[in-house]
Amino acid sequence: MKADTHPPLVVENARIFDPSRGIDEIGTLIAEDGVIRAAGASARQQGRPEGAQIIDAKGLLLIPGVVDARVFMGEPGGEHRETIRSVSRAAAAGGVTSILTMPDTDPVIDDVALAQFVSRTARETAIVNVFPSAALTKGLLGKEMTEIGVLTQAGVPAFTEGRKTLHDPALIRRIMTYIRDFDALFMHETQDADLTGSGVMNEGLLASWLGLPGIPREAEIIPLERDLRLAALTRCRYHAAKLSTALSLDVLRRAKAENPLVTAGVSINSLSLNENDIGEYRTFFRLSPPLRSEDDRQAMIEGIADGALDIIVSSHDPQDADGKRRPFSEAEAGSVGLETLLPAALRLYHSGRVSLSRVVECLTSAPAALLKLDRGTLLPGRPADFTLVDLDAPFIFDKSRIRSRSKNSAFENARFQGEVMRTVVAGRTVFDATAGTV
Repeated sequence: MKADTHPPLVVENARIFDPSRGIDEIGTLIAEDGVIRAAGASARQQGRPEGAQIIDAKGLLLIPGVVDARVFMGEPGGEHRETIRSVSRAAAAGGVTSILTMPDTDPVIDDVALAQFVSRTARETAIVNVFPSAALTKGLLGKEMTEIGVLTQAGVPAFTEGRKTLHDPALIRRIMTYIRDFDALFMHETQDADLTGSGVMNEGLLASWLGLPGIPREAEIIPLERDLRLAALTRCRYHAAKLSTALSLDVLRRAKAENPLVTAGVSINSLSLNENDIGEYRTFFRLSPPLRSEDDRQAMIEGIADGALDIIVSSHDPQDADGKRRPFSEAEAGSVGLETLLPAALRLYHSGRVSLSRVVECLTSAPAALLKLDRGTLLPGRPADFTLVDLDAPFIFDKSRIRSRSKNSAFENARFQGEVMRTVVAGRTVFDATAGTV
């Protein structure tokens, strides 16, 4: 994000809600020089800094800025789908202040120069914080590992194959050993390509009715079980990127009971939607992992509620119109999701299934801790990244709200309760619902 000077910011009469500090109270937030100086009921006693911008946030919830740990983009190489600039504006509109971008661009982010390109471009064009992940293997070819040490020293917080899954256990073990030595994060999507085959949706009765090839749950479970055993062997920090089945959760719970270095995430799609949403071959619901059964969705919600799952991600994956306006079995997998991540997650709270504290934690402090970022908190001294939300405001997410270059949203025309009113990064407003993105 561009560095610039702006006056101090004081937000008054807000409901300050910060799970990282156990705070839920009416109070004030004061930000100066891009840093939080105070946040809470007692902050008002410090007075207003001279020349400060004053925001009356009465009736609004103030939470740490959302940290999204799984964001696909187009730049470099696929700018027609999404640029770093456009993805940052989509993030800001959704209350997301920090994103971890995936490496499967063209060229692949597999060396220091390319990771620095993403960071440099973000500083010049983005309005939120952009942290690039790097590939586990060169060119995402699954053969030769990248220079883990050099990339870690350059500030890369996580390594992943993006949409791909490694298949060679010896290579995985070797990479995990290097990642352990540098205390980096091995982030892996567990989808066995051979078992997935030509499948395009969850394997089951509905797939048979629709005449579409299915993807068995075992395509996710088998590589997950392998990864967890190798993670236990190497003692690396391992993160299962996007789980979608109840059986995967069973495997995960057993592994976490023995290995505290294991974590896992879930896409907001798997928490909000199921295979029935595909309806009459609606390609916006062609996703990876595929939308599973309602029982699986309910299990994912339980996994968030009881802590088996650690974070919620948007899995923002922009696809252009040509990739979606095809027969379902030929359509590209993926959906944009940055603008809808927070309001969709708030459905879990409004339905009474998950506490507000747990929902906010899974979107802020938990992913920040996973990536070792100084974000996701309202702790004084940390960057002034936060979001103001009207927790009870109903709205319909129509196409006009999509800031992404691509418009393939699985939540188009969805009804939500909990609207992002303002997003602030480093003390600067980057989105205002009454004025649009800055």
